[in-house]
Amino acid sequence: MAMDAGEIERLIRDGIPDAVVRIDDLRGDGDHYAAYVESPAFAGKTRVQQHQMVYAALRGQMGNELHALALTTVVPKA
Repeated sequence: MAMDAGEIERLIRDGIPDAVVRIDDLRGDGDHYAAYVESPAFAGKTRVQQHQMVYAALRGQMGNELHALALTTVVPKA
């Protein structure tokens, strides 16, 4: 069962409440998404740690209901 963009966005916002989140369905098939996540919580963290925070927010859905996610994480500019 595929996830929709709204559910992905909700999970990320629940896990990282101050995040700015944009989700794009890359193929229109509900299986391949691109996510842009901007959050002050990423400050001082490596890109890998930032991505781990997003994956944690997705509560184990990566690889299950969510098959492919192209992830971009950003620390807001001051």
